Amino acid sequence: MTIAADATLDEIRLGLAPQVAKGAVFDGWGDEALLAAASMAGVDPAVARLAFPGGPMDMIAAWVESVDAAMMATFGGGALDTMKIRERIRTLVWFRLEQVKGLEEALSRALAIQAMPQNALRTMRMGWSSADKMWRLAGDTSTDYNHYTKRVILASIYAATLAIYVNDESEDKADSRAFLDRRIDGVMKFEKAKAKAFGDREHFDVARFLGRLRYPSS
Repeated sequence: MTIAADATLDEIRLGLAPQVAKGAVFDGWGDEALLAAASMAGVDPAVARLAFPGGPMDMIAAWVESVDAAMMATFGGGALDTMKIRERIRTLVWFRLEQVKGLEEALSRALAIQAMPQNALRTMRMGWSSADKMWRLAGDTSTDYNHYTKRVILASIYAATLAIYVNDESEDKADSRAFLDRRIDGVMKFEKAKAKAFGDREHFDVARFLGRLRYPSS
C-alpha cells in the first residue's frame, strides 16, 4: 500500500483507513495502529496524525467511508437492477459485513467507542449516511416521509446485524445470515401493513427530526 506524495489529507485518511483497521485488531483504535499504517504507506507520521484530528472516531469514520466507497464502486451503474428490492438490500448489507470479515476484533473495539455517549450523534449520522447510500444503490427515489423512515429502519437493521456478526462463530456466519434475513423479512411485512393501514398519513414532526440527521447544522 502506497499513497501519493501529493495526496490530500482526505485521500490520506481514506487510504490509511483499511490498514488502520487491521492494526486496530491488535493495538486498538489509536496512535500505534495509525503510525504502523502510515509507515507501511510511506506517510509522514505528523501528516498521518493531521489527517485524523479527532482521534479514534475519525479513524473509525474513515474505515466506514472506505467501506461505503467499496460498496459504491461494486454496485454502482445498475449492478442490482435485476434483483427484487429485498435481495438488493440484503446483498448490500451482506457486502458491507464481508468487508469486516477477519477484523471482528477491530469492529468490536469500534462499536465500543461508538457507543460512548459523546460519540452517539456522530455514530447516528454515520449510520444514516451508509443507509442512505444503500437505499440509493437499491434504486430508492422517495422524497416523502418514506425517505426518512426507510433509512432509519435500514440503519437499525445494519447496526443490529453488525452486533450479531462481530460475535458470530457459526460456519460461514450462518447465524448472522439468518438474523439479517429475519429482520429484512419483518420490515417488508411491516411496510406492507403500514401502507395498507395508513396510506400517505404520517406525522410531519418525525420527518423534520430525521431531516436534521440528514442535513445537520454546521
